[in-house]
Amino acid sequence: MGQRPIVEWWDELDEVTKKWLVDNPGCVVLPRTVANVVHQVSGGSVAQDQHGEHLLSAAEQSFIRAKCKAARASTSRHA
Repeated sequence: MGQRPIVEWWDELDEVTKKWLVDNPGCVVLPRTVANVVHQVSGGSVAQDQHGEHLLSAAEQSFIRAKCKAARASTSRHA
């Protein structure tokens, strides 16, 4: 089974996890607590290392940076 792209499971993440990811767009290795949520929501298609951490792919990093930029743009329009 191949890895599902982040765009397929992003909307299934809880708001706390989404906020953490958007607030930390430069993070390459997810902390275990965030990685656990991502692993569950992605249907186990996201690989975790022996420490329960997940190394974000370039596509995932790009997707999260785009979400971060969109969130910042939305915030600045409402300010």
